[in-house]
Amino acid sequence: MRRTEWLEENRKMRFEEVYLGWNEGRLTQATAALVLGVSDRTFRRYIDRYEEDGMEGLSDKRLSQASFRRAPVDEVMAVTDLYNSGHRGWNVKHFYRWYRRDGGGRSYSWVKNTLQTCFWS
Repeated sequence: MRRTEWLEENRKMRFEEVYLGWNEGRLTQATAALVLGVSDRTFRRYIDRYEEDGMEGLSDKRLSQASFRRAPVDEVMAVTDLYNSGHRGWNVKHFYRWYRRDGGGRSYSWVKNTLQTCFWS
């Protein structure tokens, strides 16, 4: 489990406990928000989302979306195919020079990381 997923699950469990305390009248909204480390308004937003969608309403939507900066799969496949077709065994520095000559537009670090995850992991 990644750190972000763990933090989200932890936040959900803490909210559930605080929500029960607030719902039973043991906590005020301000105290509940203070326990969670958020503002009163954010706690009210959490309440609305929780009552509408349950625990799924508290999920961070950013974690389930792919980054708009992520390279398309076909571009990753093109780089790995180019490396396999005529440059197998070359180090990244030499391959990158040919990649740029052929019109590649990604950075050296991106090419290096892509090749490492595809071939050396």
